[in-house]
Amino acid sequence: MRIDVITLFPDMFDLVSRYGINRRALDSGVLQLHTWNPRDYTRDRHRTVDDRPYGGGPGMVMLVEPLRRTLAAARAGGGGGPLIYLSPQGRPLTQQRLRELKSLPAMLLLAGRYEGVDERLLQLEVDEEISLGDYVLSGGELPAMVLIDGLARLLPGVLGNEDSSEQDSFSQGLLDCPHYTRPEEVEGLRVPDVLLSGNHKDIAAWRLKNALGRTWERRKDIIEKMELTKEQQILLAEYRKEHDK
Repeated sequence: MRIDVITLFPDMFDLVSRYGINRRALDSGVLQLHTWNPRDYTRDRHRTVDDRPYGGGPGMVMLVEPLRRTLAAARAGGGGGPLIYLSPQGRPLTQQRLRELKSLPAMLLLAGRYEGVDERLLQLEVDEEISLGDYVLSGGELPAMVLIDGLARLLPGVLGNEDSSEQDSFSQGLLDCPHYTRPEEVEGLRVPDVLLSGNHKDIAAWRLKNALGRTWERRKDIIEKMELTKEQQILLAEYRKEHDK
């Protein structure tokens, strides 16, 4: 996958290119990441990328033309795919949407700043708006990095164990179950016996039950939207009985 990011702060993307899983994806060639600074595509000595909004009001709005020239340069330089604008007005980013996006060979991300981007650029060029949630950040760089990180771990060969991404929270529509490692006891808190039993069927049932229970406790809205199977209904009932929920 190739991802091209249009941003006024390209150095910020060192955070997703120099460390961990993302670096592994880039080093292996499974992921390519390129940044494009709109200031490099301005035509005045001040390298202007924004102006005051029509109608008045606080803040500045990013100009159409520098952004369109940047987008054209990115596409001419090998970038492609849909243009996604990171915006609090966009569609919420979910694990399901990440799984859909991972099939794309390329995409362009637009990280806005100031009060946002001239609406006409959105109408003329943007294919989709994506939001991290119902809050406002200083710019689209952090949401773009979150999107890149979420995609990188889904790409083939990036994780050491291909099953890891399939067991993440939300991959099966539920929050993740609890996890334990050595030692078996910490300050009187023991690893559940079933996880030490070696019985893979019982372990799988325990994990599903606790994923259902944890989702019920913390994100009941998710459970209420699901059509639980008979097995899931039984396991959730067991969990609630065990925990007096």
